[in-house]
Amino acid sequence: MQLDLEQIPRVQTLTKKAFLRDYFRPQRPVVIENFIEDWPAFEKWNLDYIKKVAGDKEVPLYDDRAVKYDEGFNEPHARMKMSDYVDLLKREPTKYRIFLWNIIKEVPQLQNDFTYPDFGIRLMKGLPMLFFGGSDSHTFMHYDIDLANIFHFHFEGKKQCILFSQEETKHLYKIPHSLITREDIDFSNPDFEKWPALKNAKGHVTHLEHGQVLYIPEGYWHHMKYLTPGFSMSLRAIPRKPKNFAKAVYNIFFMRHYDNFMRKRRGQEWIDWKNEQAIIKTEQFV
Repeated sequence: MQLDLEQIPRVQTLTKKAFLRDYFRPQRPVVIENFIEDWPAFEKWNLDYIKKVAGDKEVPLYDDRAVKYDEGFNEPHARMKMSDYVDLLKREPTKYRIFLWNIIKEVPQLQNDFTYPDFGIRLMKGLPMLFFGGSDSHTFMHYDIDLANIFHFHFEGKKQCILFSQEETKHLYKIPHSLITREDIDFSNPDFEKWPALKNAKGHVTHLEHGQVLYIPEGYWHHMKYLTPGFSMSLRAIPRKPKNFAKAVYNIFFMRHYDNFMRKRRGQEWIDWKNEQAIIKTEQFV
């Protein structure tokens, strides 16, 4: 048995009017296959180019180990020079990933390789973020702290993306006071005997290749798996729905600070309690 996932619709290109009407207002994901061919990045951006222009930068690395009580919010598991990291990606499978790497801050010249597209919504121009991963590395199922609308531009290799709307949260074993689901769920091949509520979740799936763009509606859960080494860039816009905007403000100014406080106060007991509550709250209606 597999997750109940429908293929995300794909279009060759998309006008602003069609995007707003068909995808943004109804909050539906879409893949745009031919949209950035006029960007210098379309021809230039690959792992070798990133190594050339950013090889001397030290980058934070993350893997799929479970969250520990003594680790801070988004605290990296290792650090490495970008040149060594690219060599690692090309040499062998690795769980190490880079996420939320601000290219304007770290390598200003890269901002000359792309433009901010006009989708009819205002993008946050100070926050273009890069994400890298090796073969079979993956993120935990999560949603972003600001519940932003996300445009995810993929470069080099192939990537699998699984999405769920916020309405499906009740089936996903969400960790309380957190932005993730249970970390021991394999969303690529879930164990439905262990996680029976997942059988009721209805989501979306697609595969991205070089130059393709995925629109992720605001607050959507997403699980990214790198089928081959590659990287992506995300541009974002603040949530428009009042409920989502309020939740974003709560997450940023209260939730993450409360969670860090409880980790320091109760230690691993706090993490264990949250993991237990994820099961109890999710399976009470199964």
